[in-house]
Amino acid sequence: MSTLPSTATFQISAIPTETLRRIREHGIDDLGNPVVPFDDTAGELPLRCCLRDSVVGERVAAIGYGPFPWSGPYAETGPVFIHAEACDGYSDTGSYPAGYRHRQQIFRAYGPDRTIVAAKIVDSVDAEPALAKLLARSDVDFVHSRNVAYGCYMFTIRSSS
Repeated sequence: MSTLPSTATFQISAIPTETLRRIREHGIDDLGNPVVPFDDTAGELPLRCCLRDSVVGERVAAIGYGPFPWSGPYAETGPVFIHAEACDGYSDTGSYPAGYRHRQQIFRAYGPDRTIVAAKIVDSVDAEPALAKLLARSDVDFVHSRNVAYGCYMFTIRSSS
């Protein structure tokens, strides 16, 4: 687990393995769309299954994914990229994803009342301190990392202290 300032710790979660298995096996995403794999010809697609960028030639898919365990106005579902077939996933759950260090991110903090309670745009060097501040708030249940340009879901962060 990573240590944040003020001795807070966090847990990073990619898309759950069971969710990925269901989507890949049924060939249908969370929005009911067919999963259409393709060969990545450019690389650098942010993969939400293993939290790294794709490389040229990998078989990937764009899917509609809903990271929320509830419905409501803040429960966004949107496009994300995954490996078309099962991969090793993201196992270093106590560390900020090295594969996303080069990406500016938006951290959206959600409260137990299912609303957005804070948001912060961060660069890689600011990630852990920004997470420490957000996760230390009593009104924050979890944080989503999202793509700055498109707003797409990247991964979930929870306090583990």
